[in-house]
Amino acid sequence: MQSIAEVERPDRVALFLDVDGTLLDIAELPTSVIVPPSLIRSLARAEQRLGGALALVSGRSLDDLDRLFDPLHLRASGVHGAQMRFGPGDPIRAAGAAEPLPQALWDALIGLLDQFEGTIVENKRFSFAVHYRMAPHIGPQLRDALEFLIAGLSQRIEIIDAHYAFELKSRGFDKGLAIERFLAREPFSGRAPIFIGDDTTDEAGFAAVVALGGAAYSVGTQRPGVSGVFSQPEMVRDWLAEFANQGALT
Repeated sequence: MQSIAEVERPDRVALFLDVDGTLLDIAELPTSVIVPPSLIRSLARAEQRLGGALALVSGRSLDDLDRLFDPLHLRASGVHGAQMRFGPGDPIRAAGAAEPLPQALWDALIGLLDQFEGTIVENKRFSFAVHYRMAPHIGPQLRDALEFLIAGLSQRIEIIDAHYAFELKSRGFDKGLAIERFLAREPFSGRAPIFIGDDTTDEAGFAAVVALGGAAYSVGTQRPGVSGVFSQPEMVRDWLAEFANQGALT
């Protein structure tokens, strides 16, 4: 891949990274992902080289990210922008428009999924993720059923597509808004943003960094607005390690 950013100095760059499918290889179960120790070292070194202007922007909760990348507690946004942590030692905050989904919807979802063998569901408070990687053929039927489930609810709920998963979330927050919130604060402000992601849930982030004069890169598939594509997460890890160890965004 050619230069990922037309900048020479790390102090002019803010780096935002999705996790699953971008830094980590997709696993059959969310709990089955493997975090290479070398990736944790690369993230720590890259954050240092960037003067702290590195943040994870993930669909996972921040508690989950801290577990995966222990002992790191990076600046991060979780649950597609619903959770924010602006500094490594800061408390986790809910984004202004983020509202927990109602218990009644969770109960109804559990009942619905009894009809779909091979599904796994996660309750992330601000979103409910339904995974169907173990039964990929049910995707269209499952989506139709989820659309019917949320139709007519007083709370505005949307469905976003991921890798063999659907996420139900309330409107008013996304990864693009999360990146904008980081860029309004030190150490991110005034820097050129770069975002690397891999699926539909990342497209709001791609659009945000491009609109702000930065660059977006996808993994695996060409996504709208991106400047280039990494073939797989391993290539992202290799690139990050090269930057972390040599100090050049190339």
